[in-house]
Amino acid sequence: MAGSFDYFVIFAEMRTGSNFLEENLNDYPGIECFGEVFNPHFIGKANQKEMLGVSLKAREANPIFLFNLLKEKSDGLAGFRFFHDHDPRILDACLDDPRCGKVILTRNPVDTYISREIARQTNQWRLRDMKTAKTAKVKFNQEDFDAHLARHQGFQQKLQTALQTSGQTAFYIGYDDITDLKVLNGLARFLGVDAPKDKVSKATKKQNPQPLEEKVSNFAQMEMGLASIDHFSLNKTPNFEPRRGPVVPGYIAAAHAPVLFMPIPSGPTETVVHWLAELDGVEDRELIRGFTQKTLRQWKRKSKGHQSFSVVRHPVARLHHAFVTRILRPGPNAFMAIRDTLRDTYDLPIPEGDIPETYDSDAHRTAFIAFAQFIKGNLGGQTAIRVDASWASQSEILGGFGNFMSPNHVFREPDLAHDLQYLAGKTGLSTPGLKVTEYQSPIALTDIYNPDVEAAVRAAYQRDYMMFGFGPWQA
Repeated sequence: MAGSFDYFVIFAEMRTGSNFLEENLNDYPGIECFGEVFNPHFIGKANQKEMLGVSLKAREANPIFLFNLLKEKSDGLAGFRFFHDHDPRILDACLDDPRCGKVILTRNPVDTYISREIARQTNQWRLRDMKTAKTAKVKFNQEDFDAHLARHQGFQQKLQTALQTSGQTAFYIGYDDITDLKVLNGLARFLGVDAPKDKVSKATKKQNPQPLEEKVSNFAQMEMGLASIDHFSLNKTPNFEPRRGPVVPGYIAAAHAPVLFMPIPSGPTETVVHWLAELDGVEDRELIRGFTQKTLRQWKRKSKGHQSFSVVRHPVARLHHAFVTRILRPGPNAFMAIRDTLRDTYDLPIPEGDIPETYDSDAHRTAFIAFAQFIKGNLGGQTAIRVDASWASQSEILGGFGNFMSPNHVFREPDLAHDLQYLAGKTGLSTPGLKVTEYQSPIALTDIYNPDVEAAVRAAYQRDYMMFGFGPWQA
């Protein structure tokens, strides 16, 4: 394989040992790995905003320029690490190129999930000396792990499909193989370096060598949760428009009534959840959640005459919800890394920290229109930021549902009270009144809405407007 490649990419994820692998590859003469060059929030490594004279903003505007510059300026075979949420424009360029050496690093998803949670709790992401090691016990969260697993599997499936359809191959290496000198030397030969090395780098240390029982506070619960996963019916979960997966773990069923709600993120979910609970006179926590495809099939079999539904929201109201809850307001529900990148790279005019009292309707309108303009490019694959379900097209989310099951009914938010009464009647139940739960916003949508807002959102969601027949938003 010597001389077969012009550059290489390590396809990996957080906590798979990619730093350690890069460190070992950089010990070989003629190999130079530059880190996470196309991470949307930095270049190469955390807090680094420039590489080879290219700023973060310049890289965002033209990632191919830096991509080509790496190959030109490197003293040997240039490479970088690439995770599922890095710039998708570079991913396609690499996967289509047979002159790209593809290294696929994998690790047990349970280990990566627990390792990530420990790192978050201790704020220690890399260990160079055991004297500074920090330890912690973390709680396994089934819903978080399901999302983690879906991202992991979706990225691996995309890589595999691209290699198969283009007739290429890759060098697969597992987390535990990085300490095997023979495997490392084999990888170097795959990349065209014939000079083996005689020892493994020891600069980076394994952070949490303890068995899982010692790292997870609810280990028995984790075992039960993992046992419910159907490993032989894995689903593709792409992370970009236009295709999405069915996201079965997010579905919510009534405690007793044969009714299933299939939420679309940034929709009136809390309002519907309260209605579902009152349908059977129970608390919200008694609703059935955390489905797998297997358990959902079981629920459908035993729930005779079951009815499933989803709710679409006007794109203006939905995007405003996503903007306020995910981007504008700092807090546990916000995407803080994306928020910072939107401010620093895309010049989104929002406050750096908490919303000040001087933030008025004019500032809010300007910021929201700028966000809508960003979303237009984001949905079109023109940015390095992931297309999150919070603002993905509703038509594509519903299409993703259909990969497993489509809802029996798709209701519009303004008609919800009438439509839920109809749905309850279909199951022979009397319907409770609908109590609308509003999300908190520093400035109400009614205070900023005008034709410019409508036009910006319509430009981003033309397909949703067409598919669902939306007109201008009305309060």
